[in-house]
Amino acid sequence: MAETAGVVAAGLGVWVSVASLELLSHPYVPLPALAAGAVLFPLRRRFPAAVLLALAALTGPAFCVGPVTAATAYSVARRTAAARRRARLLAAAAALVVAAATAAAPWLGPGRVPYGLALGLILAPTAVIVPGLVGTAYGQQRRLVRALRERGDAAERARRLADSEARIHERSRIAAEMHDLVGHRLSLISLHAGGLELALERADPELREEAVLVRRTTRDAMRELRQALGVLGPLGRDTGPEALTDATGTRADIEALVAESRNGGITVRLDWIGPDLDARPARVRRAVHRLVRESLTNVHRYASAAPVTVTVVHGDETVRVTVRNGAPPGPPVPAAHEGTGRGLTGLGERVELLGGTFDAGPLPTGGFRVDAAVPAEPGDDPAPGRPGAGPRGSDEQPGTEGTDTTRTTDATRTTDVTGVKDAEDARGDDGRAAQLLTLTLGLVALSVLMALGTAFVYGSAPRKDVAGPRPLPRVGMTYADVAALGVLDNAAVRAAATGREPPRPAGAAGCIYPFNAGTESRPGTLRVARYCFDAAQRLIAIDRITVPSVRDAAPWETP
Repeated sequence: MAETAGVVAAGLGVWVSVASLELLSHPYVPLPALAAGAVLFPLRRRFPAAVLLALAALTGPAFCVGPVTAATAYSVARRTAAARRRARLLAAAAALVVAAATAAAPWLGPGRVPYGLALGLILAPTAVIVPGLVGTAYGQQRRLVRALRERGDAAERARRLADSEARIHERSRIAAEMHDLVGHRLSLISLHAGGLELALERADPELREEAVLVRRTTRDAMRELRQALGVLGPLGRDTGPEALTDATGTRADIEALVAESRNGGITVRLDWIGPDLDARPARVRRAVHRLVRESLTNVHRYASAAPVTVTVVHGDETVRVTVRNGAPPGPPVPAAHEGTGRGLTGLGERVELLGGTFDAGPLPTGGFRVDAAVPAEPGDDPAPGRPGAGPRGSDEQPGTEGTDTTRTTDATRTTDVTGVKDAEDARGDDGRAAQLLTLTLGLVALSVLMALGTAFVYGSAPRKDVAGPRPLPRVGMTYADVAALGVLDNAAVRAAATGREPPRPAGAAGCIYPFNAGTESRPGTLRVARYCFDAAQRLIAIDRITVPSVRDAAPWETP
């Protein structure tokens, strides 16, 4: 509603500007067309092509509809994505404006067909072409921003999916490790139960049944363990030369990893502070092994020429692992060859499931640092604030998810997303306000151009209410009538005729000597017109007289 009122006000401004100059022979004829344009304008989104062409047809005979047509052309061009269809529509509307203005010129326009054509050529660019081009630019910008935003959202979803896959992969790895550890213990229990069963077969048959029950229960536990952990992925991924053993994560194991990297051509230094980790839980040692191995693998991939320092600090409560590499001497790794970060995400998942902290990022000097602190004696329950924390779970049960923790994480993500959306909405409001101001000023400028062009055409065209050429003075007219025809006395012509004119007619009370089309200059003479009036101020004679012209002599001609 506000848009309709604005464009109608602009149309009224154009009409008032031209009508106030008294150049229109039918000043109130364009107003019904403006009212029709106000009715059609709100329908531009539902019927864009029909409304634009109808307004273009109205703009030709009624110039004040131009601002309404301009706003419609902008809206239609901005919303039309097909380039060819948009170009054909704008061209048809511009041609219709020119044709309508030319056809209506003898009856509703400036009068003659050439002037109507000139008016159409002025209204077509200001009412159709220029706003159509502006709408095309805004529409393409809007579609481009939308495409970029969708691409960014897709990239963000892909990143989150990759992080989720990395966490699932790490949990599957932990499940495989747990299967190896628990399966080995259950196999020993089953073996001892079988031996006890054979020993008690003759000594105590009743106790033998208990031993059989223990062996069968152990076998069922093995089967259920494999079934429960199998949903996380195939087991036994860490097999072969990288298989985890009881020595995994000890000082000898870390030294072996460093030696392998050194043999691969990397300059690596190991700093071990504190006692060995052989007395710590297996899950702590596995985490230390994975941190060092994954970090050295990344160095091999992306900074093989950089020096590396591996630091393990074994304290009473925590085990801190820090792997730091310097900046590579060669050019930086291109973005296309950089890693996805999934390995680091998996490391963070493993460390945080143990209740530790993990941090990885580039250094100001150009290198990279991986730093993790793992509890030396993690509790039986998972770390609070991590998925899997629950009254029944542990870090060796990665499939369990705590409701409270999940709700807290979701709330944090929701808060972050809400903050981003609020910031985007604020920027969007500022952008819309600036765009509205720009479009308003543009419409005002186009309206001014329409008013000036229309006034110029109507002012140049002959008035239709004046029939034929202007009448000439004739004998018997009063002085006032002659003056109304533009015949006025000229002092220069009077001075030229004074003393050189023939006698005035009898009864003449006074004469005037105008300078007009009848005043001619000939070699040595000047032909002028003389209008003589009687005492009653009536024209009694019109004479064409010739007087000698006077020329100043040049200085060298003076005797």
